[in-house]
Amino acid sequence: MRTAVEKTKNGIAKQIVPLAMALASSYTAGSAMGMLLQLYLKYLGASHILIGMGTSARSLGSVLGGVVMGRLSDRFPHKFLLLSAMGLGVVGIVGLALLPPASLAIGAGFLRAFAGAGLAAVAMALISSLSSARNRGRNLSYITASRSAGLMFGKLAAGALLGWLGFRGSFSSLALLPLFGLAVLLPLPHAQIERDHTRRAGFRLLLESGFLPLFVGALLRQMGTTGFFAFIYVYMAELGISPGTMGALAALNHAVQVVGMLLFGRISDAIGRRAVFLTGFGLSVLVPLVFAISRDPLGIGLGFALLGIAFSSLYIGSTAHLGDRVPIERQGEILGLFDSSRALGGMFGPLLSGALATPFGLKGAFLAMAGVSALGFASVLFCRGPRGAARSG
Repeated sequence: MRTAVEKTKNGIAKQIVPLAMALASSYTAGSAMGMLLQLYLKYLGASHILIGMGTSARSLGSVLGGVVMGRLSDRFPHKFLLLSAMGLGVVGIVGLALLPPASLAIGAGFLRAFAGAGLAAVAMALISSLSSARNRGRNLSYITASRSAGLMFGKLAAGALLGWLGFRGSFSSLALLPLFGLAVLLPLPHAQIERDHTRRAGFRLLLESGFLPLFVGALLRQMGTTGFFAFIYVYMAELGISPGTMGALAALNHAVQVVGMLLFGRISDAIGRRAVFLTGFGLSVLVPLVFAISRDPLGIGLGFALLGIAFSSLYIGSTAHLGDRVPIERQGEILGLFDSSRALGGMFGPLLSGALATPFGLKGAFLAMAGVSALGFASVLFCRGPRGAARSG
């Protein structure tokens, strides 16, 4: 006869497996789309500012997707929201297959980013709510690793697809992936989660629990990261790196993330969350510096590998930390807000680096982004909150 612990593990596994497959397919499509959209805008002759706006629009979509879908996941059935988000992702990528002008292409990228962030927020909230402090890091690592795997496959696929099929064929092929995700999610079992519907405003909860410095640090770190990432493919093109090599180098980041998420998830369960996420914030300062001094694919590859280590430790440590202390009935909203705070930084980073790139060049902009990331590290390093556990139940 199975024990209660075994039944609980099997129940969570029935949720994790389809969610991981759906997220991998969604993020493969979104990752490839992000690289292709940046190159598509360059193909259309868009300026650095307009290319940066494309990344900012996708970051705005991520902000709204995390906030809206995360909040809804605390009130409505998870499965319905997951299917809705995946469907919106299909619409966004199909819109790009029509090869629209720059303004509409940016809008399609926004819609796809909204869907992807919403899907991730609902999935993270569901798994965190079903987990305990002893296994939350490990369980969340499966979800975050699947996202990173999708991002890796997307980068690898983008360069190959563009060379074989051109922009229209590439976008059309990518639209098939979220359709697969829809099919995987259809048999997802309904999860019974008990909630206390006594609520405090999300921002008030951040202040009272001492989470705000972590959110500010995540915003600034992401501002620095997306600030250089908005132009990394243009930068690699200026160094004479081919599209296929670009995809392989960028995929290295996500390959490291897959291993890093699984590893740091277990480490955070064993030694605590703070040491893990501080490592990620600290390493994030070094990443744009490595890119700024790189002259060849070897240096770029080193930068992407370091980025993978930094993000995996930062993200799994932070989300497990929040999951430990946030009440079950607020998991979706707070985890969604965390992703949205990062995405908000992603809105402003490309605009700042785009403005700096004109007078100072891309390398100068990369150095400025290292300074912004350092401010994010200082925010979490010198502000130890939260002052007390907020978790209920």
